Amino acid sequence: MKKLLLAFAILSTQVLLAQMPQQQPAGGPQMQQNAKGIAKLTGTIVDSSNAKGVEFANIALYNQMTNKLVDGAVADEKGKFSISELADGVYKVQISFLGFNNKTIDNLKIEKGKNKDLGNIKLSSSEKLLNEVTVTSQRAMVEEKVDRLVYNAEKDVNSRGGDATEVLKKVPMLTVDLDGNVSLRGSSNIKVLINNKPSTIMASSVADALKQIPADMIKSVEVITSPSAKYDAEGSGGIINIITKKNNLEGKTLNVDLGVGNRGTNLGLNGSLRKGKFGMNLGGFGRYGYNKATTDLEQKTLVNGKEIVTKQTAEAFDNPLFGHYNLGMDYDIDKTQSLTGSVRYGLRNFQREQDQTTNLFQNGTQFSSTLRNINSRDASNSVDVNVDYLKTFKPQQEWSISSQYSRNDLLNNFDADLLNTSGSILSRQKNINNNLNQEVTFQTDYQTPLSKNGMIEFGAKGIFRQVNSDYTYQIAEGANGTFDTDASRPTGNLNYDQNVGGVYASYLLSTKNKYNIKIGSRYEYTSIDATQDGKAIDIPSYGNLVPSVNISKNVREGLTVKAAYNRRIQRPGLQQLNPNLNASNIQNITVGNPNLRPELTDNFELGLSTNIKKTYINASIFGRFTDNVITQIRQPSDSLAGAIVTTYQNIGKQQAYGTNIFMNLYILPNWTVNGGFDVMYMFLEGTTTGLNGLSQTVSNEGFVLSGRLMSSVNFKNGWGIQAWGGGRGAQVQLQGRQGGFGMYSVGLKKDFKNKKGSIGLAGENFFTPARVIRTELNSPLFSQVSVNNLYNRGVRLTLNYKFGSMTFNDRKKTRSVKNDDIKEGDGGGDNGGGQMQGGQQQGSGRPQGGQMPQGAKPQGGTPQQSAKPQGQAPQQGAKTPQQKPANAPKEKEKGN
Repeated sequence: MKKLLLAFAILSTQVLLAQMPQQQPAGGPQMQQNAKGIAKLTGTIVDSSNAKGVEFANIALYNQMTNKLVDGAVADEKGKFSISELADGVYKVQISFLGFNNKTIDNLKIEKGKNKDLGNIKLSSSEKLLNEVTVTSQRAMVEEKVDRLVYNAEKDVNSRGGDATEVLKKVPMLTVDLDGNVSLRGSSNIKVLINNKPSTIMASSVADALKQIPADMIKSVEVITSPSAKYDAEGSGGIINIITKKNNLEGKTLNVDLGVGNRGTNLGLNGSLRKGKFGMNLGGFGRYGYNKATTDLEQKTLVNGKEIVTKQTAEAFDNPLFGHYNLGMDYDIDKTQSLTGSVRYGLRNFQREQDQTTNLFQNGTQFSSTLRNINSRDASNSVDVNVDYLKTFKPQQEWSISSQYSRNDLLNNFDADLLNTSGSILSRQKNINNNLNQEVTFQTDYQTPLSKNGMIEFGAKGIFRQVNSDYTYQIAEGANGTFDTDASRPTGNLNYDQNVGGVYASYLLSTKNKYNIKIGSRYEYTSIDATQDGKAIDIPSYGNLVPSVNISKNVREGLTVKAAYNRRIQRPGLQQLNPNLNASNIQNITVGNPNLRPELTDNFELGLSTNIKKTYINASIFGRFTDNVITQIRQPSDSLAGAIVTTYQNIGKQQAYGTNIFMNLYILPNWTVNGGFDVMYMFLEGTTTGLNGLSQTVSNEGFVLSGRLMSSVNFKNGWGIQAWGGGRGAQVQLQGRQGGFGMYSVGLKKDFKNKKGSIGLAGENFFTPARVIRTELNSPLFSQVSVNNLYNRGVRLTLNYKFGSMTFNDRKKTRSVKNDDIKEGDGGGDNGGGQMQGGQQQGSGRPQGGQMPQGAKPQGGTPQQSAKPQGQAPQQGAKTPQQKPANAPKEKEKGN
């Protein structure tokens, strides 16, 4: 909240200075002849109650005669300010800051060449504590920026008490299926970042990793469809950047989040401490869930001329346990240097108990019937450690060094009991699969303006990645037999070392006719050293040049068009590489392929955004062309009767064409409706190689539809209600189609009168006992129809409360050494977590409003450029391409 207050204070100065003409001598045109006689105005803004400096106070200097704004400044951490290069004349000084009464000094005479010191200027406090100030924000749920779409998750009522998947399913262009798998414009080959940082937590399963992130911790979600050269080349479908909340206020707080429901229970504790230049936050989150699912499977296989029919039913009970813990620290070494660090630990323990009944038929006659009780466990422990350093030489000129160590220890085990018809155990089976995924990353970035309308940035990065998998099968006779190695199943290990080195450069240019152009290129070289069971796997090293171009044009007020092109890489992940044969379902076996190569994708996009009265519209068309695409391939087993084996192969090409349309409508100041739909045509074609070594050409095509609709209403006295609904049509796969699904939810919340907490009630899919997904797959050698019933009807009661208070009149924090608009363009804007990507400082503990307004002079450093001409380079995330309805409700502050 303090960020919002400070941002508003600085924004007020920026708005005034944006209206400032070329500086004229105070007193009118008749004093032009004295323009060469310059002077400096200084002073110190202090709190009248304790004589301490008021940091970030706004100082505006007006011409006394014309009342036009001439210049301005922002006070430093001691309340001191300085305005240089003043012509002689008569001025008026106005000082303001949130929580204090405004102060005006009239008839201030500046004489030619003589500096003026105003000494201590006392401000009387109108509000002492931040928790006595009510901040009402009507910020749009969805915003568009230069190169990304931002979903402001903190305004989402229904997701409270849930996890990240419940947030992402409401984000335009994203689709989340009922298993939690995320796709962007129909592609699941995406890169998910947390505060602009990659993490091994995402390496094995994005769906499982997202369940470890509490929804209450998410500030916003950024969808980046055309990443600049600064970002890693990985993620052929684009990048999803999850920005977490962080408190940057002076004092101590403890936030408690509690949720209780029929499908899960969660508890979160987050504390923060800030004193002067040092800040620290510590948090923890735990969630326990319970769910039920049933599956009906019927498949046919043709092997050596024999057709076998499998009919299987299964009932499963899931008990997932997730935990997330984080420690973050930041320290401002001085006015130009900052150091941030964080440690994040996550754990996952997903247990499933499943009962399977399988019947096999040949020529219409049943020849086998088996009962299996399966207990599977999918668990992981992950840790991310980040240390980042930022040095600012002058405005927009920065150098950063970033480092990260990330490690994820995983196990994917199952125990299976084979039963007879009377329920007695005939035999037992174990699959033990231990995995390790760890990486070390070093990165350095530099950016500097080349002219008033251009900026260059370049950097280098090294990633040292290690993937290991050890797997074995054991079998025992009867209920009490001793487990021995199962010779009929593979036992072995995979060691997979991957090193990636990258360099990049990009240039940002803004023209006088309102074009914003950003071009760049990144080169990455990848070397792989892999062995399976001690034998080398021949995977040659490769280099890739990945260019990117982003162009936007502000056609008129409220209308922006943009075009983009980029090339992306998708390297295979642990789940796709792992050679462990997972036979928990003996008729549906999965196994990875360590010989996979990366896929390359070319992305094209045209977009338009505009305001029509109370409606904001964003529309885009896109094309995606992928070669060497990695996809799932299914083939009949040549050793297990009726079984189908699923693996991964580089099969050929994939083409996708589509459009996204999103609208946000302000019906009333307190009532908004937003929604959109996606239409995509997909074509896949490639050559698959069966387990018998034979190859065949396969293709499939079709349309994929998806959409979402949300409505939010805020009432008096802290009441609010929100409803959401969304779904996706059938998904096109190489060998068939996966059925569509729909979901909906309604939430009600009530803020407490003291603004320290809220209570809420949310329900989802309450009219539907189960969600049904029907998947049909086929090839000349097999056909499969599976029907999954997921019982996800739920209701959840949530409680949030904050203990402690935050003051702002005693802050001793150095102001920002980084411009937020640069940060928004490639770094995610106002976020937290102590993370840094590509030299963009993230949540270093500085208020968003700490930047210098245009025309202001920084204290003790190089004078910043004054109000910029139209042709000056916009910093990334500049307001020109960011569109909101012209009559959207504005942010306001009011005292209780």
